[in-house]
Amino acid sequence: MDRYVGKVAVVTGASAGIGEAIVDSLTKAGMKVVGLARRVERIQTLSEKLSKEGAKGKLYAVKCDMRVEEDIVKAFEWTTKNVGNIQVLVNNAGVASKSNLSEGETEDWRKILETNVLGLCIATREATKILKANKIEGHVIHINSIAGQSHVFFPTIGVYGASKHAVTNLTEIFRQEMVTQKTNIKITSISPGMVKTEIIDVANLSEEIKKMFASLAYLESQDIADAVIYVLGVPQRVQINELTIRAHKSN
Repeated sequence: MDRYVGKVAVVTGASAGIGEAIVDSLTKAGMKVVGLARRVERIQTLSEKLSKEGAKGKLYAVKCDMRVEEDIVKAFEWTTKNVGNIQVLVNNAGVASKSNLSEGETEDWRKILETNVLGLCIATREATKILKANKIEGHVIHINSIAGQSHVFFPTIGVYGASKHAVTNLTEIFRQEMVTQKTNIKITSISPGMVKTEIIDVANLSEEIKKMFASLAYLESQDIADAVIYVLGVPQRVQINELTIRAHKSN
């Protein structure tokens, strides 16, 4: 991580859960971190806490709705103008909602696809423009899911899995694009199993389904943040395309 000290990272969905843990860890590691989220006040509170604790880096809070292209574009413009050229992008923003094909609501499908896929694409595009224009050795990390690796059946949230399959495909396509264009930009997909965050609590799922999820073995958000630190810390000659993380539950 030494080569990233003083460098700029942008993290989407930074106000809670995995995103909060990632911005916390990157700031402590010495990066200038721009956290994007709708609940920007939560990032501001964390920034003040990190500053008081003497963190090596600095955390900035930018209000951004990942379903609104203008918000995303302006967030990257603000970052370049006020913090510097991005070197690391962590696409963490994601939502789950009742979205099975037989009974799902169109608006729920739209929310999932616009956040988990389209928002990720826009953020990646905007970061890549900056990285390529400045010939920066950049790194794009997608916080994916094991739901994007196989046909995992999560009752009532089928389109969520489809969105993560899209992320898996986009990761490999982006890698090949960057190789073809002869850039120094890496791409990594980090695919956790169940993580103890707000994502299930705020989804419009039945109590029965929520109880089912509660019975599973969970990872902590910090486990995923540690994975981001690990991926960024490998030598420049190494690219980790996919990192899968599951909870270990003893018999």
